[in-house]
Amino acid sequence: MRDRIPLRIYSSPPWREQRPTWQDAKPALIEAALKRATARPSGNWFVAGASRDVVKGKPCGRTIAGQEVVLWRGPGGVLMAGSGSCPHLGAPLCDGAVAEGKLICRWHGLALDGTRFGAWTPFPAHDDGVLVWVRLDRAGGEEPLDAPVLPERPPAGSIDAVATLIGRCDPEDVIANRLDPWHGAWFHPYSFANLHVLETPTDAEDRFLVEVTFRLAGRVGVPVIAAFTCPEPRTVVMHIVEGEGAGSVVETHATPIRDGRTAVVEATIAHSDRPGFAHARPAAGALRPVMRWAAARLWRDDLAYAERRYALRRTGRFPD
Repeated sequence: MRDRIPLRIYSSPPWREQRPTWQDAKPALIEAALKRATARPSGNWFVAGASRDVVKGKPCGRTIAGQEVVLWRGPGGVLMAGSGSCPHLGAPLCDGAVAEGKLICRWHGLALDGTRFGAWTPFPAHDDGVLVWVRLDRAGGEEPLDAPVLPERPPAGSIDAVATLIGRCDPEDVIANRLDPWHGAWFHPYSFANLHVLETPTDAEDRFLVEVTFRLAGRVGVPVIAAFTCPEPRTVVMHIVEGEGAGSVVETHATPIRDGRTAVVEATIAHSDRPGFAHARPAAGALRPVMRWAAARLWRDDLAYAERRYALRRTGRFPD
C-alpha cells in the first residue's frame, strides 16, 4: 500500500527553527558553477516560448537579445522565423496574417514565404514539441549549431506545461538563482520542506543533488531526490531521479529580451510509471493551468532574488 500511495506525512521544524544554510551556500561555489554553465556552447539558440504559442494561421512576435523576431507555421505546420520588421516600410510583422503558410504584412500585403527577401532575413527555427527555439547568430556570437542543446526528457505520454515570466535582470541572474538550491526551504516554505543538498558539483559530475519534500497541504508532501544540471548557458534542468515522478523534468530557460530584461520560460514535463498516470493524460488540458500556476508562484519569489542580484551587480554592491 505504501508503494502505491506517493504521499507522505512529514515533520519539519518551524520556519525560524530550520537549520541555517548560509554557510553551505558558498558564494564562490555558486559563482564557479555559474561560470561553467555560461561557458558552455549554445550554438546561438534562444528559447522563444512554448510550442503552443505558435498556432497555425497566426504570427507570434518576440523580442530576443534586442532583435524583433516573428514566428509562424508554414506549410505542413513547419515552424518558420525571421526578422519581425517588414522590409518594405518596417511594419511589425507580428500584427500581420498567415495564409497558405506565408506571412502577410498588414500594411501593404507583402507576403513572405520564409526565404530571404531583400533586407529581410529568415532565422533558423526549431520546435522540440514543448518549446520553440530561434537561432540568432549575430546575437549569440558563437559557432552555430544545427539544433539547440536539449536535455534528456521523459518518454512520450508525459504532460507538459510552460510558464513565462519577465524580470528586470540578465539571464545569468536567473541561472544563478537555480544554482543556489540552499535557499529553497527558506525562501519558498509554502512549497518545500526538509531540503538537504546531498552533492555539490565536482570535476567528475557537474551537478547539484538535492533531497526535498514537495509540500502539498498541511503535513502532506512528496519526498524526492532531484539533480540540477546546465546543458547550455541559459538553461538549468531539474531531473527527478528518485521518488514519485522519477524521470520528470523542469527546464528553466533564461532568454534575454534586452539589457536588464529577461524572459524566464519554464517547461515542466511530468512523468510517472504508475498505471494511474495514464488516466491523467486525457485531463492534461485541465492540469496545465495548475502546473503553470505552481511555476509562476515560485518564480514570483525567484525573480525577486534574480532582480536583487542584478541591481547589486549593476551598482557594484554584490558581495565578493
